[in-house]
Amino acid sequence: MKISDILTKEHIITKLNCCDKNGVLDELSTFLKGKGEISNKENLLAALIEREKLGSTGIGENVAIPHAKISEIDKIITVFARSQNGVEFESLDQKPVNFIYLILAPENSTGQHLKALARISRLFKNTSLRESILRAHETDQIYSILVDEDSKFI
Repeated sequence: MKISDILTKEHIITKLNCCDKNGVLDELSTFLKGKGEISNKENLLAALIEREKLGSTGIGENVAIPHAKISEIDKIITVFARSQNGVEFESLDQKPVNFIYLILAPENSTGQHLKALARISRLFKNTSLRESILRAHETDQIYSILVDEDSKFI
């Protein structure tokens, strides 16, 4: 599974407005509702908040990968969002999060979302990738950075 298989330019948010975890999760849910990807924003938001109660999806190094399984979709849906100032996300390393990569999977899916999670986690371990994304000004640049770096993995 490649990033280009699960992320489109239309699902990149270059500037998040919210600066706290619940606000960001709400913003991402609203974004997907606006794109017509989901019909019930409240159910998605509830699923994301429920997942966060199990433990923060802020994995460290300024990265969070919130994720949930929901019944109304039949394929993996992802959104990449950037916060220039950082978001308090209760991350493992207590650092603010600049990069939020949301993964939604169908309720009955087994391994696909885990593969996506592993791929994204591996991708964002790269310091120069994170720095390049912070410097990028446009959606196309961010998408190219992600896809180009991802293509280096087999």
